[in-house]
Amino acid sequence: MSKIIFAGGCFWGVQHYFKLVNGVTRTEVGYIGGHVPNPTYKQVKTGTTGHTEACLVNYDNQKTSLSKLLVHFFFIIDPTVLNRQANDIGTQYRTAIFYYTPKEKELITNYITEKVQPKYDRPVVVQVESAVVNQFWPAEEYHQDYLEKNPNGYCHLTKDTYNRCKYIDINNNI
Repeated sequence: MSKIIFAGGCFWGVQHYFKLVNGVTRTEVGYIGGHVPNPTYKQVKTGTTGHTEACLVNYDNQKTSLSKLLVHFFFIIDPTVLNRQANDIGTQYRTAIFYYTPKEKELITNYITEKVQPKYDRPVVVQVESAVVNQFWPAEEYHQDYLEKNPNGYCHLTKDTYNRCKYIDINNNI
């Protein structure tokens, strides 16, 4: 089992999406990358804590890979927009990937350089940071699996995005 943390705008949709990905065994939303210990949603939403909303993704290496998860992550975000995804605006919605090992960092940075950046005229602004240095703080319980608890809740991702998840798993691309 392995884990990675993705920040891609509002964490509700990111969690809902990754729960659909083959090989993902567990997800948890929370906050990471800031300077306030044990932050609350009320604090993070102000944009003053330095934290971003993120989703911790645990996955089975026998069923999926970090490379496959990166395909999924870059499918659901605009990697050229700084501190924003759709209507979610602020540093708490920045895009980032938090890795655990130097090997993961190398794989992520190479993937961005070789696979993602060539698709865009503007620079890719997704941050790549250490999850070891930046502690992950679980969000409040009402945020966990929010879109399952609130099927009509706001999400910057569309139903079509969720439907295409299985296509990516089958074809390894979008």
